[in-house]
Amino acid sequence: QVQLVESGGGLAQTGGSLRLSCAASGPTFNTYAMGWFRQAPGKEREFVAALTWSGGFTSYADSVKDRFTISRDNAKNTVYLQMNSLKPEDTAVYYCAARFTPGVLTTSQRYDYWGQGAQVTVSS
Repeated sequence: QVQLVESGGGLAQTGGSLRLSCAASGPTFNTYAMGWFRQAPGKEREFVAALTWSGGFTSYADSVKDRFTISRDNAKNTVYLQMNSLKPEDTAVYYCAARFTPGVLTTSQRYDYWGQGAQVTVSS
């Protein structure tokens, strides 16, 4: 069974940076894409960023483009989310996710496995 373990969450100040990591284990050889979603209190879960594992295609939400960068380490089977210029509205629980079917990257329902969530809090 695929398991996703997140790390790197925490508290940051406005304008600061954090890097989230998501390490995948188990039978991940056929992973199509990995992505990041977030859910703030009282809001629905929203797409943040994603990449295809083999081709390296990336996609970003408009709200984080030019501030966040998604990347991968193939040897470690790990995806990262580098978050710069953080804003209070970035405060949320961030979830790593993996999917094994091709298609659009922004739909949470199409992802098959999810991490436990990492709290990111940005103070004003």
